[in-house]
Amino acid sequence: METTSRAEPHDATGDDPGRGEVRGVPGPRPVIEGYLAADFPWYGLDDAFTGPRWLTQVGTGADGSVEHGATGHGQEPTLRAELGHEDQRFTMVVTVAERPVRRSPDGTGLLEATSPASAAWLAGSGLLACTWPAQMERALRQDWLEQQTNIAWELADDLGGSGWSALSLPVDGVPTPFHYRESEYGWVLAGAAPHGVHIGAYGRGMSAYGLGFAVIKDIESYSVRG
Repeated sequence: METTSRAEPHDATGDDPGRGEVRGVPGPRPVIEGYLAADFPWYGLDDAFTGPRWLTQVGTGADGSVEHGATGHGQEPTLRAELGHEDQRFTMVVTVAERPVRRSPDGTGLLEATSPASAAWLAGSGLLACTWPAQMERALRQDWLEQQTNIAWELADDLGGSGWSALSLPVDGVPTPFHYRESEYGWVLAGAAPHGVHIGAYGRGMSAYGLGFAVIKDIESYSVRG
């Protein structure tokens, strides 16, 4: 993920989806306007998936431009202690706009180019956000979160390392290589895609091996709850 320089830390909702705020659990009222305002197409699971579809919040830059977002499939992940990880079945598909190295809006520095590593970080931190160990004492949670966040960041920054394996999945019907890894909390994958975007995904209870991704023709359909 390194290009010219790295500010420390970046906000995951800002211009550069780098290390920063951990997000992943859907907000109370997703804003469809953010998805409609994007200058890139959104990806989701293809038509082979027939379950519920829904939206989270988009990530925007300092100038208000939409930089990334995630579409949900299956059950919405929850942190409720009474619902264990093994009872949740979902896949989140993260779309990240392809951006070159560019000057920050305030003109004080450069922002990194986005890449599959950006998608891997957003997917990894998204999975982390919905797997906090609810049974852990509050005093220990921050240490756990910091440790796991560092691990997610290091893994995303080394997609060619031993922490990842290769997985080919269809994107718009074309076999496409992805970087893939599993953990006790679920799985994460990331790769390049056509149409000027990078794709990441994470999930639990749904196997990644049978998934396919496709451009969403009608993003507004994701905002209609069944």
